[in-house]
Amino acid sequence: MNRMAPYFLVAYCLLAGCTSTGDKLAGNEKKLFTLMPADSTQVFFSNTLTEGLNTNVLLYEYFYNGAGVGIADLNGDGLEDIYFTGNMVPDKLYLNKGNLKFEDITEAANIKNRTPLWRTGVTIADVNGDGKPDIYVSYSGKTRGQNRIHQLFINKGNDANGIPRFEDEAEQYGLADSSYTTQTFFFDYDRDGDLDMLALNHNPDNLPILDEASTANLLAQSHRSIGIRLYKNEDNHFTDITEKTGISSSVLTYGLGAAIADIDGDGWLDIYIANDYNVPDYLYINNQNGTFTDKIATALGHITKSSMGNNIADYNNDGLLDICVLDMLPEDNHRQKVLLASDNYEKFDLNVRTGFHYQYMRNMLHLNNGDGTFSEIGQLAGISNTDWSWAPLFADFDNDGWKDLYVTNGYTRDFTDMDFLKYKNSEVQSKGRLNREQVLEILKQMPASNVTNYMYKNDRQLGFINVGAAWGLDVPSNSNGAAYADLDNDGDLDLVVNNINREAFIYRNEANKEPGNHYLQVKLKGAGKNTDGLGAKITLYRKGQLQFQEQMPARGYQSTVSPILHFGLGEEDVVDSLRVVWLSGKEQVLRDVKANQLITLDENEATGTWKPQTPPKPLMQEVKPPFVYQHASADLNDFKRQPLLINPLSFNGPCLVKGDVNGDGLDDIYAGGGNGQPAMLLVQQPNGNFVHKPQPAFEADKNSEDASAIFFDADGNGTLDLYVASGGYHNYLPNDPLLQDRLYLNDGKGNFVRKADALPEMLVSKGCVRASDINGDGHIDLFVGGRVIPGRYPETPQSYILINDGKGKFTDQTNMVAPSLNNIGMVSDAAWLDLNGDKKEDLVLVGEWMPVTVFINTGNKLENKTSDYFTKEYSGWWNKLYTGDFNKDGKIDLVIGNMGLNTQCKVSDEEPADMYYKDFDNNGAVDPIFCFYIQGKSYPYVTRDELLDQVSLMRGRFVDYKSYADASLEQVFLEEELKDAKKLSANYLATAYFESGADGKFVEKPLPLQAQYSPVFAIASFDYDNDGNEDLLLCGNINQARLRFGKFDANYGVLLKNEGNGNFTYVGQQQSGLSLRGDVRSIVRLGNTLLFGINQQPLKAYKWKNLCTGL
Repeated sequence: MNRMAPYFLVAYCLLAGCTSTGDKLAGNEKKLFTLMPADSTQVFFSNTLTEGLNTNVLLYEYFYNGAGVGIADLNGDGLEDIYFTGNMVPDKLYLNKGNLKFEDITEAANIKNRTPLWRTGVTIADVNGDGKPDIYVSYSGKTRGQNRIHQLFINKGNDANGIPRFEDEAEQYGLADSSYTTQTFFFDYDRDGDLDMLALNHNPDNLPILDEASTANLLAQSHRSIGIRLYKNEDNHFTDITEKTGISSSVLTYGLGAAIADIDGDGWLDIYIANDYNVPDYLYINNQNGTFTDKIATALGHITKSSMGNNIADYNNDGLLDICVLDMLPEDNHRQKVLLASDNYEKFDLNVRTGFHYQYMRNMLHLNNGDGTFSEIGQLAGISNTDWSWAPLFADFDNDGWKDLYVTNGYTRDFTDMDFLKYKNSEVQSKGRLNREQVLEILKQMPASNVTNYMYKNDRQLGFINVGAAWGLDVPSNSNGAAYADLDNDGDLDLVVNNINREAFIYRNEANKEPGNHYLQVKLKGAGKNTDGLGAKITLYRKGQLQFQEQMPARGYQSTVSPILHFGLGEEDVVDSLRVVWLSGKEQVLRDVKANQLITLDENEATGTWKPQTPPKPLMQEVKPPFVYQHASADLNDFKRQPLLINPLSFNGPCLVKGDVNGDGLDDIYAGGGNGQPAMLLVQQPNGNFVHKPQPAFEADKNSEDASAIFFDADGNGTLDLYVASGGYHNYLPNDPLLQDRLYLNDGKGNFVRKADALPEMLVSKGCVRASDINGDGHIDLFVGGRVIPGRYPETPQSYILINDGKGKFTDQTNMVAPSLNNIGMVSDAAWLDLNGDKKEDLVLVGEWMPVTVFINTGNKLENKTSDYFTKEYSGWWNKLYTGDFNKDGKIDLVIGNMGLNTQCKVSDEEPADMYYKDFDNNGAVDPIFCFYIQGKSYPYVTRDELLDQVSLMRGRFVDYKSYADASLEQVFLEEELKDAKKLSANYLATAYFESGADGKFVEKPLPLQAQYSPVFAIASFDYDNDGNEDLLLCGNINQARLRFGKFDANYGVLLKNEGNGNFTYVGQQQSGLSLRGDVRSIVRLGNTLLFGINQQPLKAYKWKNLCTGL
């Protein structure tokens, strides 16, 4: 998607050296930031709010949304000044006097607020193009329109004392608007050389309860004061052109954040709008003709639910712009438990049907894949939970060459507290319509969320480390707008934060005091009326690595950061080259730029012309599948049957397997059926096409779910027969006859008949079937893994060893061959391979809440010898097992698909996840209680409402949310109740590569982090580049997920290049060409084509350039 992407770069590259100041300061040696006292800075501003009968959060929910900060050099003295907006107090302008000393010049500068309230965001930009920064102040609040008229303070230059003077000329410029505005953004959307303006507006009233018809009606209603507005600059007069642009401006607008950037890299500025409540965000891509198209549904798999501040920046130094949007999920267990109710699937599904997209309550970090898609990895990156959050600021605060992330948060009165809502509803029901005095009394019962802001250090591996306390940012507050700038010109970025009911924070950055801590600052001088070069792109190159920034000071939340672009360089004291691409298309390159200086780049000196790079031809290309196959859709919700499942269990198809069923030397395909859809047999023709060969036996069994299948010669006649393992969950009962497996015998011509007496009764839902001659009698036997007992999760189903009599009749000999396999666990996959070189195949199996398990074949028994092959238990939520010799040492290695690391649940040996289960309330149903560690202590994940619904005896035990909020499992249940409860544990959730070592034990080797984006359910290997090494392809996702977890959709097909010796590197989506959406559950290779079975979707096919030999 981004045509400026440096295709040759590795995602984790370092511009700086191996060590950094940030590494040194992240410990206990020294704080990176010092909070400057107001007596020292002379900045005494406090955004003080006064609650009253007409001014409180119950009458206006955005009462505590706070105000902004603007930073710029307003008088041209080389020192950056600060502007604070106040909701109920006058704005303040502070002139920087040097050495972090400021002077209040509000009155002297002629800054006069129009009315006492309600100011929100501040944007500083050279609106009229005269070279002097102007100030635009937005207004909102539940007040009359005449009190909400915005102000544009035009900079008239300095007086004799060097004080900048301003005049409010909003009316003359056509910007004396009275919309409910969070903030405005100035940018040149049409590239005509002047700055246009976007007004980020919002509805002052709460979102009403909507159905599909009323939602469609409201979305069609444009509203000038509520909806987003776009103004075109026509010779310093702004004209509203919104209706012509394709931008939604309806009454269903709750804009709290906007970010302007060239997201797709085509040279034109795009817009990301963050909407509060359940109203969806918008990703508006500039069509280069004055219109925009919303691409949110195709670019982002899911979005935040209550979107607040946002930011767009390249945080991983790959030259692509990533998107961060904040929400309000707390980090700690207590806050989560007092805020969260039960999952509401009906409301969620309604929102999806009405076009509101998939929304979940947590911060999100959308990593740009460079091909028009983004992978949301906020949980993997460690930044998903920062409570009620406002401003996300990406900047290199420790000068190590990598952007860190600062997040402000807090809400003075938390009206989402469940106990408060319960209390408020009780008061309303008992007293009827309340007067304002009674409302104010209710308000006093509302709790506060006084929390600390977050600072995350970039770990250079797609993630962040919380260093707030270590860096000295640990003062509790309710903070909103924030901005950064080098206020004291010492080469590092200081912080300014606007707080509610306390003085603003000014943090002095001490990074400059560390030796070997270099930087480069860039000031832009644009041509024409875009004097700050808004939209210009600056790329620094050093030793084949890069840093990338785009000039857009209005960012974060209601605020404007310094227009001087700051680059940390770590130990590097010279930049090989610096390239700036101006929005006009002009380009200039500087070489051998020395560090530790501020340089000014002038667009008038640019002589080059930027040309978009032509992306290289991708390694794989989507092609038309060789046959038509659509996996059956299923309108199921497994969480309606068992609300406390971890993941859904009804969406594991389709299974695809290949084999030559008619002896013509060509591979044919079995495509599994279920949910009323018969399976299909696709017979390959000499020309490579496939013909569907109907099978009455498959039609008869269409109500069974095909979980796994295998072609093998069951009856010894030399033709491939077919075993199909029955699975599924939602539509089936325990011991359901439809769960019986099936053996279909082949007449040699591809005609299959079900053998009625071939199998014993096997009425559990299966996970896999795998074939081997277990007893060495020359006949193929089977292991069949039990996956789940429908409706009884996580009780252990039976697994089976089926011994073949040579004629296609199988008997259950599990008790004789491997008694411990009977109830080994919830098996998802298995493989037969000779681990000890005795010419007998051994069994490796994996499953949910199971360790990777090894059974060695002794000839007549299978014995659990896991400890002989693994140094510890690797217990996970395993989905797929794949084998191969990836380091070419002659030994079989294992690649095992797991949950991945992009999830709320974090586990380790010391802090595993646990699942306790029994029928706690004796109502005949299994009660699964999932627990994992949060901040060092294990808690049940279940909310209070879910617990009370699941276990009726809890209703009298936890009468409110607060009493449950800190309860561990042992405090939820009595000792006697837990005495006979069963327990499962998981200490490892990463998708794993285990290499067979010289001593025969499997050794864990790391895979690229992209392997952990999403659950992996399908794996393939092939040598796409003909270098003699088998490369890996990992696919998966879970789109029917539990709502609190949110759907897992970040995997678009992860291709890993084998560098030899079993070391893998990630091949980016733009380079691989893979863009697989949905839940991939099976992969079949035909020559140099891969077929992908995707749950409830049509078959997909991709082909790579070179035909490689081998399977």
